[in-house]
Amino acid sequence: MSFPRCALLWARLPAGRQAGHRAAACSAFRPHFGPFPGALGRIPAVATASSSASGGSKAPNTSLFVPLTVKPQGPSADGDVGAELTQPLDKNEVKKILDKFYKRKEIQKLGADYGLDARLFHQAFISFRNYIMQSHSLDVDIHIVLNDICYSAAHVDDLFPFFLRHAKQIFPVLECKDDLRKISDLRIPPNWYPEARAIQRKIIFHSGPTNSGKTYHAIQKYLSAKSGVYCGPLKLLAHEIFEKSNTAGVPCDLITGEERLTVEPDGKQAAHVACTVEMCSISTPYEVAVIDEIQMIKDPARGWAWTRALLGLCAEEVHLCGESAAIDLVTELMYTTGEEVEIRTYKRLTPISVLDHALESLDNLRPGDCIVCFSKNDIYSVSRQIEIRGLESAVIYGSLPPGTKLAQAKKFNDPDDPCKILVATDAIGMGLNLSIRRIIFYSLIKPSINEKGEKEMEPITTSQALQIAGRAGRFSSQFKKGEVTTMNREDLSLLKEILSRPVDPIRAAGLHPTAEQIEMFAYHLPDTTLSNLIDIFVDFSQVDGQYFVCNMDDFKFSAELIQHIPLSLRVRYIFCTAPINKKQPFVCSSLLQFARQFSRNEPLTFAWLRRYIKWPLHPPKNIKDLMDLEAIHDVLDIYLWLSYRFMDMFPDASLVRDLQKDLDGIIQDGVHNITKLIKISETHKLLNLENLSPGNQSRLSGTLKSQTRRTRSTKTGGSKAAEPSSPDAGEISLASRLVQQGLLTPDMLRQLEKEWLTTRRSEHGNEKTESGTYSKGTRRKKKEPDSD
Repeated sequence: MSFPRCALLWARLPAGRQAGHRAAACSAFRPHFGPFPGALGRIPAVATASSSASGGSKAPNTSLFVPLTVKPQGPSADGDVGAELTQPLDKNEVKKILDKFYKRKEIQKLGADYGLDARLFHQAFISFRNYIMQSHSLDVDIHIVLNDICYSAAHVDDLFPFFLRHAKQIFPVLECKDDLRKISDLRIPPNWYPEARAIQRKIIFHSGPTNSGKTYHAIQKYLSAKSGVYCGPLKLLAHEIFEKSNTAGVPCDLITGEERLTVEPDGKQAAHVACTVEMCSISTPYEVAVIDEIQMIKDPARGWAWTRALLGLCAEEVHLCGESAAIDLVTELMYTTGEEVEIRTYKRLTPISVLDHALESLDNLRPGDCIVCFSKNDIYSVSRQIEIRGLESAVIYGSLPPGTKLAQAKKFNDPDDPCKILVATDAIGMGLNLSIRRIIFYSLIKPSINEKGEKEMEPITTSQALQIAGRAGRFSSQFKKGEVTTMNREDLSLLKEILSRPVDPIRAAGLHPTAEQIEMFAYHLPDTTLSNLIDIFVDFSQVDGQYFVCNMDDFKFSAELIQHIPLSLRVRYIFCTAPINKKQPFVCSSLLQFARQFSRNEPLTFAWLRRYIKWPLHPPKNIKDLMDLEAIHDVLDIYLWLSYRFMDMFPDASLVRDLQKDLDGIIQDGVHNITKLIKISETHKLLNLENLSPGNQSRLSGTLKSQTRRTRSTKTGGSKAAEPSSPDAGEISLASRLVQQGLLTPDMLRQLEKEWLTTRRSEHGNEKTESGTYSKGTRRKKKEPDSD
């Protein structure tokens, strides 16, 4: 290569690269000018690792760092400049150099100083090696260094700056760790609400058990104020205050995630508003604010909404209603804002007692009884058994639409209605006024989700037990004294123990990253998925001891569901905050379909939605049909929720709301006839046998068929149901798995065992009758493997 050509190629390099590679370029001119003094040092001159230190922060969880793909370079329009300056690289020699580089302990230690632990270092090296080996031409700087190393004019350690540069390309979080830590710093949350900090608020905590009048006194203050906001945990509670306020002559608007109602004819906002706690405005000034069920500030998923309301509402007086367990935490939080808390304590208005005997049999039910179950299967089983006894029951569980819950509550409360028994989940714990005389816990084991998002099966907490038991004998009901007991005798002592324990004080309040914080994260990590952004944010976040970051598994589930849909980050974030039941496949697929339509800029019209849900819908014929209708109701909720965020793309909210009311009526009719639906479902298929292994199906098929024809006994003989032995000693028994999954109850299991034994005796008796007594030399025919 001629010297003028070499000079021309050198002139094409950017000025920064010229300076950075001057020493390395010396080797390129070595054939013309001989060796140059001052060989490159063994350890490259890179910025000290301390510059990227986190200042004592916890080490990040590097398993959350998902490597990006860096494609090898193809042919360059300018040709291979590095090869022209030096000479083409021998790929075999380069591979040996890279392997030597990887094995050097000094390099691994230096990588660790820059945040590359063993896992990241390995992944970065694999990507770096592939990039070097597969590129048609390399950048001039790295080409020259590799060439020098091949000719022993440079040391293998001189590759480290290029390796680190590549590592930061595939793991961009390494480049901006300090910035990310600042963005995700969730310490001192009171400073996020300058408008609330600009006024001196009066905080009044109304503390007391269920049915003590604490919320009543707070609402009276709300109604007498010039302006006010009520923040409740449920749509039902917001509706109740909305109606109560307007009935009292105080104009009040309603705001929930799915609904906006204004009472002023011109659409002007009223001075009072009842809303769900997530929807409260932290910029509107009020005279009085009421935050109901303040103890839910500890909720693993929704606690952030109570924290936001408590710290951010701009109200002269903030009235908190809830358990005494929250007093200490609220006092500590308000100390950080410079606000004092006034405590007002209330006692229960009517007496309540735990009975000394369990119900034991549904034959002992009386009018005003409420059986509390913690699974739908128990709800169905108990309702069916009550119907067999000639009694009528109302049914309330969480996935029912609000209108259906209210209709069932009205039916149960009506003294002229023949329905005198209520079967419900803990959904009755708040939001419904019920005339209950006796609460009967069908079980004390409740599935729950912990702060890590893991499912647990544990006895209910004292707080939950008190909340549910307190529904008996309410002040406004016809029963002035409440009673509590259990279905099983063995559970009664545990219930008494749970109710006698002091409620554990609440230790921390929930926090949640805002859309703005996630957008700033995405600015630094533009190629990272939203789900991964959330994981990294939570990992990098720093909180004070009085706070925790709420579980975001539902958010991440939605983010992963719609990840492949092309949406802007803000739109994607809003879609992911839409409340969905991820256990319902149709609801999940509907969110995906809505996002896909949105990305195409195709409005989701009323006509399109009718076709999508296949309207008109028919009354349910079995339990599965009822569950499908509940899922469709949830889909309409998602449409309404999104319609208030994207009015142009979801334009027909009023029509959809009318459609939802019609659907609510269909579901109400189905629930009214729920025992008939259960009976039909039992006749066709009691359990979903497709989920069982073939061997287990054959073992249980005869039992399940007989189970559909027999009435289940309600008496319990012991706290532990006898379980069939597992065919494999190392596996959990089938019975245990079915109970854990909620497909079987202990009562059903005991009955199955009895019927199984009865069937077996009957089969043996028939065999002896048909065959007579076997003679000595006669051998019985060998059974087929599946005959049992």
